[in-house]
Amino acid sequence: MLPDPITSPSNPRVREAAALRDAATRRLTGLTLVDGRRELSLAVAAGVEIVEVFATADAVGDDGSRDALDALVARGTRLTTVGPRAFARLAFGDRDEGVVAVVRFTASHLADVPLQRDRPVLVVEGIEKPGNLGAILRSVDAAGLAGLVTCDLRTDVANPAVIRASLGTVFRVPLATATAPDVIGWCAAQGRRVVAATPDGTRSWHAADLTGGVAIVLGSEAHGLSPVWHAAADAGTIVVESIHLPMHGAADSLNVSATAAVLAYEALRQESLQR
Repeated sequence: MLPDPITSPSNPRVREAAALRDAATRRLTGLTLVDGRRELSLAVAAGVEIVEVFATADAVGDDGSRDALDALVARGTRLTTVGPRAFARLAFGDRDEGVVAVVRFTASHLADVPLQRDRPVLVVEGIEKPGNLGAILRSVDAAGLAGLVTCDLRTDVANPAVIRASLGTVFRVPLATATAPDVIGWCAAQGRRVVAATPDGTRSWHAADLTGGVAIVLGSEAHGLSPVWHAAADAGTIVVESIHLPMHGAADSLNVSATAAVLAYEALRQESLQR
């Protein structure tokens, strides 16, 4: 039998969990929030530690989720039922699936993530909008790339909004983070070719070889790639091939997540032609 549900949004445990919407609290605790059943199921499948699940009475009583919740409880996860007002403080926006989980999840350093050396990886720098990062993760997952590397430590892959926007694929995609100089050194050490998408790229997007051990690099929409990439190329540390996507309208660039999707599927197309 579960105890009576928490009804007050001011309950200390509810307040502590809701505070994980704040980046500073996530960094301090190593915890974050997962909204939704599909996202939670992917976290479980990836072996992420599920610390606590807050669920409404409807979710607990639903046959579709009851077995999954029971399995989590058997593994040591704390299950807490909450009333509508308490749940509203925990949940994000107007999406209400009746389940919000506290999980232990942070970005792993590049040195700790095994990425296939002979497969394309996507590298992004300066991507701070959660919606963009989540959409990029979905493209990397869907196209089957070797993984995603974020080379700006301000990029917060554990942001609950990233988890939600990625539909939980943040837990499936091999994901690493490092500084841009560290990623450049990693590319050099692995002999990875670097193909960077820029508005003034010298080759068309489909003319570059995006198969094998290539790092497909995207910068922020506002600032592009940081100067360290060009400096490394000038110094001969890495070889950078720049590509561009044609723009026939008034805008001079695509949304970075759209560019990532185009290039991820181009890499998949080229790979399929080699089979």
